[in-house]
Amino acid sequence: MRQEETSLGNTSTASHQVRDPDRTSPPGLLWTPLLAISAAAFVVEIPFFFLGTPSGHDVEFHLYSWLDVLAQWKQGILYPRWADLAHFGYGEPRFVFYPPASWTLGAGLSSIFPWRIASDIYIWIVLVAAGVSMFMLARQWFDRRDAMFAAVLYAVNPYHLVIVYWRSAFAELLASCLLPLLMLFVLKAVDEGWRMIGPLALLLAAAWLTNAPAAVMIHYSLALLILYFSFQQRSPRLLFIGAGAVALGVCLAAFYLLPAIYEQKWINIAQAVSAGSRPADNFLFIHTTDADHDAFNRLISWVAVLEMAVILASSWAAWRSRGARREVWRVMLGWAVACSLLMFSVTELLWSVLPKMQFMQFPWRWLLCLSFIFSIFVSMGLRRWYWRGAICVLSLIVIGVAWKTVQAPWWDNAADLREMQDNMATGTGYEGTDEYTPAGGDPGALNKEARKVSVDGPAHAAIHVYRWDAESKMFTADVSARDQLAVKLFQYPAWRVQVNGDVVETTARADTGQMLVPVEAGANRVQITFIRTWDRRLGGWTSILTVLSLGVWIGVTRRRSGAKVSFS
Repeated sequence: MRQEETSLGNTSTASHQVRDPDRTSPPGLLWTPLLAISAAAFVVEIPFFFLGTPSGHDVEFHLYSWLDVLAQWKQGILYPRWADLAHFGYGEPRFVFYPPASWTLGAGLSSIFPWRIASDIYIWIVLVAAGVSMFMLARQWFDRRDAMFAAVLYAVNPYHLVIVYWRSAFAELLASCLLPLLMLFVLKAVDEGWRMIGPLALLLAAAWLTNAPAAVMIHYSLALLILYFSFQQRSPRLLFIGAGAVALGVCLAAFYLLPAIYEQKWINIAQAVSAGSRPADNFLFIHTTDADHDAFNRLISWVAVLEMAVILASSWAAWRSRGARREVWRVMLGWAVACSLLMFSVTELLWSVLPKMQFMQFPWRWLLCLSFIFSIFVSMGLRRWYWRGAICVLSLIVIGVAWKTVQAPWWDNAADLREMQDNMATGTGYEGTDEYTPAGGDPGALNKEARKVSVDGPAHAAIHVYRWDAESKMFTADVSARDQLAVKLFQYPAWRVQVNGDVVETTARADTGQMLVPVEAGANRVQITFIRTWDRRLGGWTSILTVLSLGVWIGVTRRRSGAKVSFS
C-alpha cells in the first residue's frame, strides 16, 4: 500500500502518519517488539510458579490428546485418527474430527520439553505468536511504538487471560494468531487484487486446521470485511477473490475437512450441542440450573462488557481526533457491533438459522474477534500513555475481582500431571468425549476394567494378544465352540476385522457399543486394522492436488510479474 493510503492519521499531522521502518537504527532495535511481547507473555505465567498449571475446562482433553498423539508417533503413526486410550481404552475417532494444529504442536513440545512444563511453553509460544501477528498488522498503520503497544495488548488481552486461566482452550488460543493476518490480507487484497487469493486461502485453511468454531467466526468475519470493502470500492472483484479464497481454503484443508464432515454420521455429534453446551445456554448473563456454569458465565459476561465499553470509548476518541482512517474505522466498528450483538440472546434466531453457528456452542466465543478489535481501537483512539495504562489496570482489576469473587481458576500440580502420564503408560486411559463417541456407544455403561479380549458367550477360549497398537490389533483365540469375542474397542465403520484371513462383519453390544467379533470353534487368528476409508483418501488427494495447483499458479504469477518489470 502507498504510505498515504495506510495512514491512520491526518496527513497534516506527522505524528499520526505511518512512519517508514527506521533503517538507520541499530539491529538490536528490531528485537525490541519481540522482547516486549515475550516479556508480557512471561508475566502472564508468573502465577504458574506459585499455583501450578491452570486446569481449565478443556485441559484434560488437550493434554491427554497430546500424550495419545505422542504415543502413536512412537508407533510410527504420523497422523493419528483414533484416540486409543479414550474412554479408558475403548477409544474414539477424536483426531478425525478435532483439527490437528494444536495437538500436533502440543505433542511436539511434549516430546522435547519436560511434561510438567509442556503446556506452559505452549501457552507462552502462542501468546507471543499472537502478539507478533498483531505487530505485523499494526505496523501498517502505527509507528513502531504504538504498533508494539497494540501487539503487547493483544497478546495479553482480557479474553486471552480467561482462556489461559479458566478455559485451557489451547486450540482456540492458537487461532487468535490468525485474526490480525485476516485483516492484513483483506487490506492487501483491496490493493493487490488476485495476488492475495493464495495467502487468504492458506489462512482460511489454517483456520480449519486449528479450531473449527474459530474457523466459523473467521469465515463470517471475512464475509463482513469483503462485503464492506466491495461496497466501499464499488467493485465486485473482492467478492470473487473472497469466494475463491474460501473454496481454495476448503480444498487445502480437505484431508481434514472431508472425513470430519462425512464421518459425523458415525458418531454422536449431536452431543456437542446438548444441554449446557447449546448457544441458548451461553448468551451473556444467562441463567441455568448449573451454579458453576452460571458463575463462569458471569465472569465472561463482565469481561465482554469491559471490552465493549472500552471499544465504544476508544472508537469515539479516535473519531473525534480525526486521526482514524475512516473506512478502516467504520469496518472495525461494524465488526465489533456484530460480534457484540451475537453474544446476546436477542440474536438467538440467527444462531439457529445461520450455517454451522450452533456448533460454535458458546456465543461469548465471539470475544476472540472482539479482543482483536479492542486492541486496535485502544491503540488507535487512546494516544496518551496514561489512558492506555488505565485500560490495562482496569482490565486487570476486572480479572482480579472475577478471580476473587466470582469463580477462581483451578490448578494442577506436578503430581496431577504425572498421573496423566501414568494413566497413559499403564494403559488405564482417560475419559472420552460424548460427541466423538461412536454412534450407539454408551460410555457410562462400559466396564473400565474389562480385558482386551474376552468371550461374550458360554464358550471357553485360550486367548493370546500379540499386538495392541492404536490402529492395529492382533490376537489368537482357541475357542471351544462357535461364539463371539468381546473386544475392548468401540465398533466403528473404519475398523476392518479379519478372522483367519477372511474379512468378517462385526456387531456391537446393544447396551454399550462394544465390538463383538464372530469366531468358529477351534483356532482363530484375528487381525483388526483401522483402514483409510474413501473419504480420507479423497480428502488427502484433494489437498495434495490443490497445493500443487496453487504452487504452479503462484509461480506463473511471479514469472509474469518479473517479465513486466524487465520490460519496463
